[in-house]
Amino acid sequence: MRPSRSIALLIAFAAIGSVLVRAGQQGSGQTPSPFPLSNPIRERGSSVTPAYEGWYAENDGGIRLLVGYFNRNTQQELDIPVGPNNRVEPGGPDQGQPTHFLTSRQWGVFTIKVPKDFGDKKLTWTIVANGYTNTVTLHTKKDWLLEPFLDAASKNTPPVLKFVADGRTFTGPPTAVAATYSATPGQPLSLTTWATDEVAKVNTEGSRGFTAPVSPLVLSWSKFRGPGDVTFSQTRPTLDRANGGKATTTATFGAPGEYILRLQANDGSGDGGGGFQCCWTNAHVAVTVK
Repeated sequence: MRPSRSIALLIAFAAIGSVLVRAGQQGSGQTPSPFPLSNPIRERGSSVTPAYEGWYAENDGGIRLLVGYFNRNTQQELDIPVGPNNRVEPGGPDQGQPTHFLTSRQWGVFTIKVPKDFGDKKLTWTIVANGYTNTVTLHTKKDWLLEPFLDAASKNTPPVLKFVADGRTFTGPPTAVAATYSATPGQPLSLTTWATDEVAKVNTEGSRGFTAPVSPLVLSWSKFRGPGDVTFSQTRPTLDRANGGKATTTATFGAPGEYILRLQANDGSGDGGGGFQCCWTNAHVAVTVK
């Protein structure tokens, strides 16, 4: 039986932060908080918690662990480099996780590929922010299996992104770098994409609350990794639906280095599919600034 939206959201937020301790209490002396979500939401000075969304199987037999986070600061975005304060273990510390953390809940921002025989093994992602250490466990328990490419109730599917008009398509969770660019500090870099979305079938039973076709399609650019600030001329560029969903913005980089940007495409199912992990698309692009 498919869980209700409210139950799905409770499950999603229960995945956030299996351990919450003060920084500096690492090791065998850690004392987990009895209330992992009790750290307050405020403008600044609060924690960032990893959030495990679940896992899904790929066509080649491999498994993808889908991961997001919850930044409890409403006004403070944080940059936390890969290392002791931002680490995936074992096999890390770098497993493609973000180093720039937007405010609020960010759903399914990266994936970690593990072998099909991963079995009972586990990974952990630890984030230390504003003096708080949060760790979440990543696993392949059966009741955490996802369907990020199809909503079984509405038959909805994620939006499709392209970075070349006649090029490769990207849909669902991010699994690879979708495009690469070069830029110069202080000089705007043009970013053009094409985004389309099939209309989902109306769910006449109303279990997902759809009473009309899923729309509109919204794109959102953000910094995912990089050493400097990134400024977008339009964080949410306008789509030209008559031209294949073409949308253009620019990104200006404050410092040289290697960057990854995230482009998220949402349909009417909302962020994180309203807690069901379908149907949205996240894609990563790499930019070398020198």
